[in-house]
Amino acid sequence: MQTRTAYALAALPQKDVLTKQFVGKPLAGLRTPALVIDRTIFQSNCVRMLENAAGWGATLRSHLKTHKTAEGTRLQLVEGEYRAHAVVVSTLMEAWQVVQAGLVKDGTVKDILYGLPVGLNKVADLSDLWDEVAKDGAVVRLMVDHPDQIRFLEAYEKSRASPRKWSVFVKIDGGQRRAGMPTASERFVPFLKALFDSQAISVYGFYIHAGNSYASTSASDAASFLSAEVHAVNDAAAIALPILSASSNAGAHTQPFVLSVGSTPTAHAATAETRAALSTLLHGTLELHAGNYPMNDLQQKHTSLVSSEHIAQRVLATVVSYYPGRGADGDEALCDAGCIAMSKDTGPSGGFGDVRGKPWRLTRMSQEHGILTPTAGAREGGVTLRLGEMVEIVGQHACLIAAAHPWYYIVEDEGQTVVDVWIPWKGW
Repeated sequence: MQTRTAYALAALPQKDVLTKQFVGKPLAGLRTPALVIDRTIFQSNCVRMLENAAGWGATLRSHLKTHKTAEGTRLQLVEGEYRAHAVVVSTLMEAWQVVQAGLVKDGTVKDILYGLPVGLNKVADLSDLWDEVAKDGAVVRLMVDHPDQIRFLEAYEKSRASPRKWSVFVKIDGGQRRAGMPTASERFVPFLKALFDSQAISVYGFYIHAGNSYASTSASDAASFLSAEVHAVNDAAAIALPILSASSNAGAHTQPFVLSVGSTPTAHAATAETRAALSTLLHGTLELHAGNYPMNDLQQKHTSLVSSEHIAQRVLATVVSYYPGRGADGDEALCDAGCIAMSKDTGPSGGFGDVRGKPWRLTRMSQEHGILTPTAGAREGGVTLRLGEMVEIVGQHACLIAAAHPWYYIVEDEGQTVVDVWIPWKGW
């Protein structure tokens, strides 16, 4: 089992070395493939989500899984009059690096949710994490969706000299069939009874993720998915309240349930207008969560809730060969960005990425190279690519693209000069 020390000492590239090497350097001088993030757009996207949460009357819990950086986390949580303090992490490495970066010590992060249903092999390390963040008044929360998770949390706490209660979200499956338990399941009520009777657990709220909302193609579509999310967790809370009241631990539960909903599309639909349309009596307080939104990608663009101007990331690649007339639709070109640099995720718009400013698309890939093919605009306008030319490719899924790159080159205001280097947290 990887220990807290291993996470704390995990080797990361040194920011000062990379800053000295790359800040002030033109993008044209970088080795490709290279991931570039426009900090101005990234920050604007973060402000938009903070405003959405405030307008929707909810708190915001930002997912860190897309960028996995200290710099990006600060932009997600703090901007002018807006402040949020809750995050979701996908890995223990992310959680520990939040601590290592001083984000808990300085009060930026006060609430860390480990975003997978808790596994037996993670409990000891999460307990160490809780001990560490508690020194600065922060909390670690877990997610549960199976009775065995109750049992091994209870067994762990019984082994401690001073047993504690873990704060948990119950993960709800609203039909997405990823993680969670459906409220219609015959196991749901017994599961809630076991949770409320447990001496090792306090139910903080109910959590759902509308991964199916990526199928949205309009604001009204996303609003419908958002409404379904709210109804799912609100129904769970309605079922839970009488069970809690009958529990011997009812007096220990003093705060309203938190109803946590969101994905980037539904979070974009969380506006004052959609809140006004929410006529349901809520059995808790609303929390909005999302993760992809600071960077965005072609999948998000296809929902129509963001435009090209909201996409903060792109991958620089170099054209290394050219094949006149080879393709069914004309010429083809070879670039040095393959599936490791771009991921193999596709999307409804087709292809693996679009070339910015040129009517070409990344349509086939191998491990370290990709095939660029012309779109109709290139064929009609005779737009070709040249060997040695650097192209900027916006990919389908920013989260997986970012995961491949050891560091990110930061620009501002569509600039062509590196102004900073961010180093993402790698590993699990």
